[in-house]
Amino acid sequence: MVETQQRRQQPQSLKALLGVRDLVFNGYARPGERLSEIGIAEKLGISRTPIRAALARLEQEGLLEPIPSGGYAVRSFTRDEVIDAIELRGVLEGTAARLAAERGVQPAKLRAVNELLRGLDETMPGRPEDMAFDRYVELNAQFHEALAGLAGSETIRREIERVTQLPFASPSAFLDKQADVPAFRRSLVIGQAQHRAIVNAIELREGARAEALTREHGRLARQNLEYVIEQDRSLMRRVPALALVTS
Repeated sequence: MVETQQRRQQPQSLKALLGVRDLVFNGYARPGERLSEIGIAEKLGISRTPIRAALARLEQEGLLEPIPSGGYAVRSFTRDEVIDAIELRGVLEGTAARLAAERGVQPAKLRAVNELLRGLDETMPGRPEDMAFDRYVELNAQFHEALAGLAGSETIRREIERVTQLPFASPSAFLDKQADVPAFRRSLVIGQAQHRAIVNAIELREGARAEALTREHGRLARQNLEYVIEQDRSLMRRVPALALVTS
């Protein structure tokens, strides 16, 4: 009976977690503002119990902070904190790539990741403006998920999953806002070339090269962040989560 109830509750728990996270990243509350369990529950159409659990989980992830009067408020982040999160993901993914190269990867996994590369190639028929953008975003997420698992280490995979929940550290950070930004689209062409180089290094069992390439690839998210902050601040209104970043 307990296991059955847990299975029934899990989808609601996941829906609550993803829903609250999206609300925060989409500007539902400003940094320092208290989040209302009742208000969130009504907006998401979910009972307060999974909402309460989601808020506690997001505090563990570092997105929220407890407040003395009870409950949680949205955190703000310095630019350095965001950059550190991006760098940390690069380090962990680089470790995963190095271990995959050193340990070797099962042929079936290599075939699967190469199939993802071919799919990503197909999203880029020529000019960046002709890219099948939504499909690229989907396959890019799948590629990074596969990369995290190539080393066969559940510890590494779990830690990469954890760090990618930090603001702007995800491989898909900014992607849903980049569709009509030429500079960002060009960075995705570079990113795909790096994808291929990473897989090639893993296949050739070149651990140090695989790690270096993967860490460099992770810095594309940092470049996009710096582009918005330093070169085109008009884009900030299209990325509400940037309101969480203090100057």
